[in-house]
Amino acid sequence: MYDVTGWTSTRSEIKADWTAKMRAYTASSAYARQNGAPVVAVWGFGFDDDNHAFPAAACADVIDWFRSQGCYVIGGVPREWRTGGQGTREGYLDVYHAFDMISPWMVGAIGNAGDSDHCYEYVDAGDQADCDAHDIDYQPCVLPGDVPVPGQRAHGDFMWRQSYNMVRVGAQGIYVSMFDEFNEGNQIAKTAETKASVPADSGFLALDEDGTACSSDYCLRLTADGGRMLKDEIALTAVRPTPPVPGAATGTVVSLKAEVNGAYVTAEDSGAAPLIANRSAIGPWEQFDLVDAGGDTIALRAHANGRSVTAGSAPLIADGTEAGRAQSFRLVRDTDGTVSLLAVAGGRYVTAADAGASALIADRTAIGPWERFTLTTGP
Repeated sequence: MYDVTGWTSTRSEIKADWTAKMRAYTASSAYARQNGAPVVAVWGFGFDDDNHAFPAAACADVIDWFRSQGCYVIGGVPREWRTGGQGTREGYLDVYHAFDMISPWMVGAIGNAGDSDHCYEYVDAGDQADCDAHDIDYQPCVLPGDVPVPGQRAHGDFMWRQSYNMVRVGAQGIYVSMFDEFNEGNQIAKTAETKASVPADSGFLALDEDGTACSSDYCLRLTADGGRMLKDEIALTAVRPTPPVPGAATGTVVSLKAEVNGAYVTAEDSGAAPLIANRSAIGPWEQFDLVDAGGDTIALRAHANGRSVTAGSAPLIADGTEAGRAQSFRLVRDTDGTVSLLAVAGGRYVTAADAGASALIADRTAIGPWERFTLTTGP
């Protein structure tokens, strides 16, 4: 991708760079191709600011030249490329229509799932129709959210909502922005799970900043699942299938708060009694290590006694000396942001029985209010 921001002599130098340097790389089997043609992306035509002051004719000339070289040309363009208005230069629609693929830039334009829904209805649907009418592929951006902005990532819900909207609009591709742009905080690359790993006074937040534990590779896994949905490998769904912590890293400390009564789950009597949701605050008995039990399952190791929580026909109790089948659970993400625990042994959901008045037990076949918990990281 050529980012032409501030590149005043783009028209001549971009052609020389391609001819003298970049074109040789197209001989590699690793080079991206679309419809058999080598892919070239040019980011920055049409933005209405001093760093992108290119005449429309010069931009069209660059696009036409690359296409004459047999290239498939992608344009990174303003969000308002089709509708006009703030952000895009006037008189550039023919430039945009010269691209083989259009990729509107969304960073800074949306900040929550509601914004994404609004863009789907009032921007993306029209963009897709325009691209279809001009035989252009549409590749909108999906962003994970900015780490410095409290709550924007929403433990993956913001990113997934965008993926859902872009797939249902019929987009031919998705541009995830960005992989490693750590300076702006919108990276999908591995990111600090907790505040303890964030540099002091950096202004950045950890992935668990809203109280939901997330693995460092969470956004990478969200990207992979979004790609599978785009390719019809999984069904179109507004419900995020990607768990924040699949087989989480050993040592991640979590607590569970039952939605039915708002109380924390405790390993009662230093772990000697069954688990029950009856505590108003978090102490050692209410903390568990989230342990990788293999095959996308987790185990809960109680801080109260160092033993793993066991599920069976009896109430849950922290008595396991290892993370075996009876100690393994699948962490199921609910649509409201809570989680449910599906016991591998028996295939039943864990419930805070009697609205939390009785011990936890894995005996439910479906998820209701008693089977929902908020997963929070330890202090």
